[in-house]
Amino acid sequence: MFSTPFILSFSLLLSLPILFFFVAPAFLTRPLPPIPVPDELDDLRLFRRASSAASFTSHLSSSSPKLKIAFLFLTNTDLYFAPLWERFFRNQSKSLYNIYVHADPTVKITRPHGGVFDNRFIPNAKRTFRASPTLISATRRLLATALLDDPANAYFAVLSQYCIPLHSFRYVYHSLFTSPSFDLTRSDPDPDPQLTQLGVRVSYRSFIEVLSKEPGLWRRYVARGKDVMLPEVPFKRFRVGSQFFVLTRKHALMVVRDRKLWNKFKLPCYKASSCYPEEHYFPTLLSMQDPKGYTRYTLTRVNWTGATHGHPYAYKPAEVSPELISRLRNSTHSASYLFARKFLPDCLTPLLDIADSVIFRD
Repeated sequence: MFSTPFILSFSLLLSLPILFFFVAPAFLTRPLPPIPVPDELDDLRLFRRASSAASFTSHLSSSSPKLKIAFLFLTNTDLYFAPLWERFFRNQSKSLYNIYVHADPTVKITRPHGGVFDNRFIPNAKRTFRASPTLISATRRLLATALLDDPANAYFAVLSQYCIPLHSFRYVYHSLFTSPSFDLTRSDPDPDPQLTQLGVRVSYRSFIEVLSKEPGLWRRYVARGKDVMLPEVPFKRFRVGSQFFVLTRKHALMVVRDRKLWNKFKLPCYKASSCYPEEHYFPTLLSMQDPKGYTRYTLTRVNWTGATHGHPYAYKPAEVSPELISRLRNSTHSASYLFARKFLPDCLTPLLDIADSVIFRD
């Protein structure tokens, strides 16, 4: 016969999985804390400055003869591929680009010194959480900082520490500013072909993925509560897309000026696994305010095959090859993808090995 203490212990052991089954969901669905009020007020001051008339300089104005690309890096780790990006910017004129980095101040991050990333970490960075509106705030801070810093910033490319370039800087710059055939979906050609021949485009569009019929969209819409997004964001206007994109200056200003939609998207989610607000806010905002001003696709290639817990497939060192770069470039929407993610940090060495002979050889 079994002793009473043994029976009690055995019963307790059997009950633990059952207890976890009922209790765990309470912890998994607990919303992340709201954005602190001091952070909100600090951001509001920054956004108002960036939205002022002084910063509303057109990227076609005579005061900005050299149009620039602002590269905005959003990270909560080291910049794993900084050496590859250093080579990307090597020998390029500073009159053509700027770099800005938002690094989570609560995480110990090694900051590169002596290269293009030196002193490019923005001072007003704040803590970020995955699947929370803090990632929206971080992107808005980067946009606002870049708007204020240089009126020549005409395109704003949002990237992560896991992103790599797929082409040379010259190819990227030419594709965004001068190529008349880069955007394969464009149905409204420039009204003056002579300007295009001179390397000037009259109108620019943002490159951002905007989808309206994705599976699970309703679950994402009600992640904060069934009717919480109403009336500002009805379900039929709710969109999903990539959190990494390239915006025009016009749309960057639109983002930092927004208050109406932000008041909805900043609310914490009760179903974090269905939330990912950074994948909804920007596509929804542009879709509602300027539906003809963007391309509906992103320039950052991501492999969602075998995705786990909302993370895309991560390439390993053994997979890095000229053939991989060629496949990642292939796009049905544009002449080529310009960037790609997600690569494990150990991929840096094999990427550097083929950087000059493959990646930056266009």
